[in-house]
Amino acid sequence: MKALGRIPTAAGIGAMQSINVVIINPLFLGVFLGTATVCVVLAVSSILLWHRPGSLYLLIGAIVYLIGSILVTMVFNVPLNNALASVEPGTSEAAEVWTNYLANWTFWNHIRTAASLASAALLTLAIIDTGN
Repeated sequence: MKALGRIPTAAGIGAMQSINVVIINPLFLGVFLGTATVCVVLAVSSILLWHRPGSLYLLIGAIVYLIGSILVTMVFNVPLNNALASVEPGTSEAAEVWTNYLANWTFWNHIRTAASLASAALLTLAIIDTGN
């Protein structure tokens, strides 16, 4: 995002608009939504098998991913992408949207990254705690 912020506004907007179109593909969506599905299954199974070692880590890891990655994406990043998609690069409105986009999208992307790393650590601890 820093690199896109360094190029002329219209070019940065155009590049990000293109990225946002290309990223919506079956492979990306399969991984993104597939991971969410797995986390839902892990959360439910951790509750059903609460007495087993690692259940707490499993539950918290799944919830952290679902909230910190999936929910944040849907509530914050996707609306920012949609707002950016609706502007014509080179207009004064686009420049304002771009400035807001760079700051807010990057902030929420950092939250997603931190949540994903925390989730991976917690799910790893669940594996370690089970002794497998």
